[in-house]
Amino acid sequence: MNRIKDVLEQKGIKQKWLAEQLGKSYNMVNSYAQNRRQPSLEDLYKIAEILNVEVKELLIERKA
Repeated sequence: MNRIKDVLEQKGIKQKWLAEQLGKSYNMVNSYAQNRRQPSLEDLYKIAEILNVEVKELLIERKA
């Protein structure tokens, strides 16, 4: 699970803009934001860099 949607909302950034920066379709980024699909590690690091956050801020910690 990820927090991409939450981080985008906190920063006031649209999914469409992130999709353009990432070189992905809006539908793909929307799938990430809705947790229907998870980004690859490479894409997760790119998203963190674009949003200027740590990768861990994009992830939901699993409770053991």
